[in-house]
Amino acid sequence: MFSEKLKQLRKSAKMSQPELAKALGVTTRTVQYYEAGERYPQTAQITNKICEIFQVSNTYLMSEQDEFIKEATEKYGTNGKNKANAIIAETSGLFAGGELDEEDRDLFFKAITDIYFQSKERAKKYASK
Repeated sequence: MFSEKLKQLRKSAKMSQPELAKALGVTTRTVQYYEAGERYPQTAQITNKICEIFQVSNTYLMSEQDEFIKEATEKYGTNGKNKANAIIAETSGLFAGGELDEEDRDLFFKAITDIYFQSKERAKKYASK
C-alpha cells in the first residue's frame, strides 16, 4: 500500500518526515497522514514529486488498490473510503480463503469487473460537460 511504501522509501533514504514535507511543499502532519494511511496526495503533482525524490515509478508507488481507495475517498468522503476498504478486505478474503473454486472465482471477478465498468459508464452520463 501507498502508506507503507512511502514510509519505507523515506526511511531507506534516511529522511525525516519534516524533510520530506519540506521537499514536497506540504506540512509534516500531511506526511504523517500519508504514512498512517489516512490520506493520499491530493494532486498528481505531489505524487510525481514523491516518485522523483525516491526514484520510483508512479505504478510502484500507487497500486490499483490505492487508486481505487483514493477515488472512492475523493468521490464519497470517509464513507466511500471505508466502503472501498471493506470491498477490498472482503474480496481478498474470498480469494485467499479458498472457499470458491476457480470457475466461481472467475465468475465473481467478472461480475465485479462488469459492475465497475457499468458504474463508470453511468458516471460519465451524469458528469458535467
